[in-house]
Amino acid sequence: MVRALKKMSRHCNLLNPNDVLMYIAKLNVSESYKANLCDFYKHFADHNNIPFVKPKYRRDHKLPYVPTQEEINIFIAHSKPKYALIYSILRDTGIRPIELSRITLKDIDIENGVLNIYSAKNGIPRKVKVKPSTLAMLKEYIKQNNFDLEDKLFPSSDKISNTFCRLRYELARKLKNPNLKRIKLYSFRHYYATTLYHETKDLLLTKEMLGHRNINNTIIYTHLVKLDTEDKYYSATAKTVEEARKLIEEGFEYVCDMDGVKIFRKRK
Repeated sequence: MVRALKKMSRHCNLLNPNDVLMYIAKLNVSESYKANLCDFYKHFADHNNIPFVKPKYRRDHKLPYVPTQEEINIFIAHSKPKYALIYSILRDTGIRPIELSRITLKDIDIENGVLNIYSAKNGIPRKVKVKPSTLAMLKEYIKQNNFDLEDKLFPSSDKISNTFCRLRYELARKLKNPNLKRIKLYSFRHYYATTLYHETKDLLLTKEMLGHRNINNTIIYTHLVKLDTEDKYYSATAKTVEEARKLIEEGFEYVCDMDGVKIFRKRK
């Protein structure tokens, strides 16, 4: 929101609602984007006691793009340690970027890899758990920084978003993969939600883990899972309990035994 308002301020007078309305109306963008800009300006106007009546713009309700695990891992693999950790947490937990930016040291159960999330958007506070590989990265990150209990561990959501946008376009060009441009920071949340619902078929659990108050906000992920009518999987095998344990920790699910070997699979 702040970034959008700063950009608007370079083209119109934010203290003049008519000037703002004229600027937004002339933009060559979607109706949904114009509606969002009006929402942002409404917050600014209310805070500054500026009378402002939002015009009605039609919002297009498009299904979000859900990246594959391979695409998610590309961003993690091509990031410096701090941002590799940030993207790994978003992948593992589905928390909102602004929720991540609010995490302090006292919010973390470092032994069990559990994060206490105090929700944005009037959502529900919840506990989420990161994968063992992410927990190892988190422990190293905390060890290298002299955090106090009340210190926020990560940058602001705006800075995280800006860094991700630069990386996205850089990787799309470098890897000659324009599809990476479709992925937004919130796509990590969509990936988590669709994966969770696909594995559990539990709508209430998905709602709880996303911190939604309204289940209608969660139902969209059931539609996204249904679109994936031709599931594709990675396969793996395990001969020992330790090998099986590692596969389960990496998100693989047991399928069957064959010739004394356990077969696992994980959705791509």
